Amino acid sequence: MEERRHATRLRALKAARIVLPGGYSTFDCMIRNLSAGGAKLVLEQTFDVPDAFQLNLEDGSVRHCTVKWRNPKELGVAFSADA
Repeated sequence: MEERRHATRLRALKAARIVLPGGYSTFDCMIRNLSAGGAKLVLEQTFDVPDAFQLNLEDGSVRHCTVKWRNPKELGVAFSADA
């Protein structure tokens, strides 16, 4: 399989929270790998997660994400500059 990422992802095990647009719903997740451009997130189920959301990391930083791929329990996301 051809590697399409622009930056190498490093293994991680960090807690994070997916915040849906409007901020009324959240999902706890784990970051399993991370780079400057994106991450792989693991959570109980992905079907309720929209294609764009805010990711709040445990260190207090916030990233805006776009889903690039998904399966029932994992999301591959790209970080964007959208506010």
